[in-house]
Amino acid sequence: MAEEIYLKTPYITLGQLLKIADLVSSGGQAKWFLQEYGADILVNGEQDARRGRKLYPGDKIVIKDHGEYLMKVDR
Repeated sequence: MAEEIYLKTPYITLGQLLKIADLVSSGGQAKWFLQEYGADILVNGEQDARRGRKLYPGDKIVIKDHGEYLMKVDR
């Protein structure tokens, strides 16, 4: 089951998701994480490891061996 991430803004970036999910603690670590694990990151079923990739409500992110995340609207 995917962990639900509630957005307070229209979108967040993939780098911000990594921080929210406690996979990294800084933007520099996010850059390293994406370089190391980029091949294992799927956004809506397609490989994408761009730190600035915009994630919108309804997007599903799968990071192999780290988790699944579903973007939702904060109400």
